[in-house]
Amino acid sequence: MTELAAAALVQRGITQLTGHSDSPRRDAEVLLQAACGIDRTALAKNPDQPVDAAAADTYFDFLSRRYDHEPVACILGRKEFWSLELELNASTLVPRPETELLVETALEAIPADTAVEIADLGTGSGAIALALAAERPLARITATDLNPDALSQARDNASSLGLVIHFEEGDWFGPLAGRRFDIIVSNPPYVRDNDPLLQTGPALFEPPLALFGGQDGLTCLRTLCTSVKDHLNPGGFVALEHGHDQQDAVKALLSEVDLESIVGHKDLAGRPRVTTARMPHLNRV
Repeated sequence: MTELAAAALVQRGITQLTGHSDSPRRDAEVLLQAACGIDRTALAKNPDQPVDAAAADTYFDFLSRRYDHEPVACILGRKEFWSLELELNASTLVPRPETELLVETALEAIPADTAVEIADLGTGSGAIALALAAERPLARITATDLNPDALSQARDNASSLGLVIHFEEGDWFGPLAGRRFDIIVSNPPYVRDNDPLLQTGPALFEPPLALFGGQDGLTCLRTLCTSVKDHLNPGGFVALEHGHDQQDAVKALLSEVDLESIVGHKDLAGRPRVTTARMPHLNRV
């Protein structure tokens, strides 16, 4: 195959992805940049630069996968979250923009000048724990995950970013027996098992263990809420991500274990996405 100009390849990608992507131009450009090993600035400065046959073949393979609705992050094996470049593997969920709300709410509760103890449960790629570590370097953060492959990827991300996280393999609070924390955060699986929206499209390319939360989507959230009081210090803070229609249920679960200051938070789309609560202080009058 003869060499083709980058601009022509981008246009071919736009044509192929129109109707199969919400952002065909951006996807075509990002995939071409990855296939050619060039950055966005270089492509913009020289849109007619030639692309060799091997890079073009890689690009066409990427386009085919994107045409079948595979997320760009899964194709490339990386995703930016909280301005951190994270590597992904087949066992990690692609970090969503909505999860940055979970980070924001947690940061509001974490003093910048105090070495608080933080637990991130079901860490996956490590996105939440690493974002908190980047913003609160004095914090001591422990992250758990049941999947050893996900945990391995999280460790690699921490190493690449130069951030210190203590990782433990196990299910939710399992590896943390007898330990208490000032802050507990989690983005657990909360999609209903029979959710028709996730039987096709991008969700097919992500690990079911990280997505599905039982018949009503609340199985993991129930486990977390039931046990969280045993692992929070007095006055400790918990922040949980959940589905847009699950906030009332999560508030009720936290109320059942006598947590207080239970507050719901909405994402940028105005949908309920995170619920926070606090452990009562001791000797409160």
